[in-house]
Amino acid sequence: MIYRRHLRIKVLQALYAWYTNDSDDLKLGEKQLTLSINKLYELFIYQLSFLVEVTRFAEKRLEENKNKFYPTEEDLNPSLKFVNNKVSKLIENNLDFQRKEAAFKINWADETDMIRKFHKNLGKSDFFRNYMANKSTSLDEDKKLYLKIVDKLLPNDDLLISFYEEKSVYFVDGYDLVLILLIKFFDTLSDDFAEDKSLPGIYKATDQLNNEDVDFVKILFKKTILQDAENTKILEAKTINWDYNRIPMMDIILLKMAIVELKEMDTVPVKVTLNEYIELAKYFSAEKSKTFVNGVLDRLIREFKEEGKIKKIGRGLIE
Repeated sequence: MIYRRHLRIKVLQALYAWYTNDSDDLKLGEKQLTLSINKLYELFIYQLSFLVEVTRFAEKRLEENKNKFYPTEEDLNPSLKFVNNKVSKLIENNLDFQRKEAAFKINWADETDMIRKFHKNLGKSDFFRNYMANKSTSLDEDKKLYLKIVDKLLPNDDLLISFYEEKSVYFVDGYDLVLILLIKFFDTLSDDFAEDKSLPGIYKATDQLNNEDVDFVKILFKKTILQDAENTKILEAKTINWDYNRIPMMDIILLKMAIVELKEMDTVPVKVTLNEYIELAKYFSAEKSKTFVNGVLDRLIREFKEEGKIKKIGRGLIE
């Protein structure tokens, strides 16, 4: 479910914490990294549960409106399009979702005000009004609504973000990543998502003991730390035109991660590694870091190839 880029981001965050806190307990660092990734999945379930709860709240409001002293025609005969939307029903009725919601002890009973405000903001949005005005119903239309909710409402909901801040620091770090996971989930949701079908796991496979993504995370984290001295020497030799000690720490960490990936990940294409770390530098480091990381990696890749340090296996990877 989670993309390799997101795994690189989680490793980057863990390594930055490692270096800035002068950590020396590798097992503890690895444990915290694993926890941070698992927390992404917990937050994913929380967000699904929240959206389902918003639908439940909307349904309760419709029933309350019918019991007014002077109900309007709209109160008595409301549109049920949103409360009966197929996306929410597929999730709510899914047994795996119900089990995980219970396992994480998710309960919104004390958060009625937050849900009410979110529902109110949803009702004021143009995309929701357009959705309700359209009399046709389909899973595709419902999916588009949820994609817009994730894109336009969830990123800026301060109350919801504050709620998650109180739950876990890992939720705050992973909030934006989980929005991407939600978009991926809603985009691929189909009618065959039956009650007994499992939700996608955080990794591509459910067997975490033999999972390439799990191995990728562990190797990238551990070997970046264990090969730190060796890779520091490599980078010092390739950055003689810069004061090494003044290079942003984030750039150094990204370059050390890239070196490990180039030399140790025999199924990851060289071009993928190069492009990924250039993009990470663009988003997580200084303004000129993208160009700097690109230049250093270009030189390292040429040198590693000449010295036979890059060995790739698999179709399309052998050069």
